[in-house]
Amino acid sequence: MTRGFSLYLDWVRAFAALVVVLVHLAYERFTGGDLAALRAWDYGRDAVMLFFVLSGLVIAFAAERDGSGSRFAFNRLTRLLSVLVPALVLTWALDNTGRAVNSAAYEGWWFADLPLLTFLARGLTATNEWFYIPVRLGTNGPLWSLSYEVAYYLLFGIAVFARGAWRFVLLAVIVLLAGPRVLILMPAWLAGVWAWRMIKRNPTWLNRRQALLCALIFPLFYIFAVASNLPEGLVALSQRAVAPLSLHALIGFSADFAWNLPMGGLFALHLVAMARLLGDSTPARLGKTIRWIAGASFTIYVLHYPLMQALHAVLPIDLPARGLLLLCLTLLGALFVAEVTERRLKELRRWMTNARMGTLSSWPRTLPRAKLGDDDGSPSRLAGR
Repeated sequence: MTRGFSLYLDWVRAFAALVVVLVHLAYERFTGGDLAALRAWDYGRDAVMLFFVLSGLVIAFAAERDGSGSRFAFNRLTRLLSVLVPALVLTWALDNTGRAVNSAAYEGWWFADLPLLTFLARGLTATNEWFYIPVRLGTNGPLWSLSYEVAYYLLFGIAVFARGAWRFVLLAVIVLLAGPRVLILMPAWLAGVWAWRMIKRNPTWLNRRQALLCALIFPLFYIFAVASNLPEGLVALSQRAVAPLSLHALIGFSADFAWNLPMGGLFALHLVAMARLLGDSTPARLGKTIRWIAGASFTIYVLHYPLMQALHAVLPIDLPARGLLLLCLTLLGALFVAEVTERRLKELRRWMTNARMGTLSSWPRTLPRAKLGDDDGSPSRLAGR
């Protein structure tokens, strides 16, 4: 993976996370309809599809690098725990604080008042969309996609590293537990796996002119599709196929699959083409900024909604530039949390390795920040998102 392509992946990851934040900020209760154009079509769901394709590409890369099922499992688990545990703790704390200050702000579909045991059981296992009975973890709706990705990690890891009859038994168990609403979007994730294998095994199958054409297909198609209302049309066709039932009631966040899957496939082709076009040279100053933002994108994604909702509950409704303040405080809060969680992944892994080997020592008093561009031993910080 070249430095230029690695930086491009980080740029996409940072961009997608910020799109999701802006789309949620556009809810009328936050900004009074001033950003309604962002909700004309759910661009946040499209950004999640970019995450899925990126995740498939990077997990395929990580599996080859890890080389064993135990190392693969350890790296995936620690990557998830470094962000998921703080996100769940803070979601619970922020939701309860916000409700104590302004309970009316939590009276709506955006908040589910779960018992603490259910919240922890479904949250810590990232199975909030599994078992055919999905739950919303307080205000943290965006965690739906993490529940999907955990299923994909498990299925991919089992398929690659398990042997004999156990492989098929374990695959069947995960498929049955996760259910169709989760698995229906897995082809978009697998498109990322395909992209990495094409990049790794046949990097010059496209000449530069062909690569440029393939790189342009995705953005041009996306602009045309949104301008012509193609996503809405495809979703409407899917809905008519199951009428009078509700497609959203049946498969929840996967209801846009007829649009999401071809979009994910074209984005995977785009990434293959960009890998052919980009080399090792990167703008030093710009590269550091992009990697710094991308290094907190996981935290931004999993924490921004409860942060935004809590701020909405406590800030006066007539505050000048309230929407801008909500955005800035939400991002600052997430970036601060990332400094003591997501950016400490290497220290967490070292500590857990010592514990596993029976040489548990106290957590270091001073934890140096992870170096830019160094996450999980890879040239990109994407391994887990």
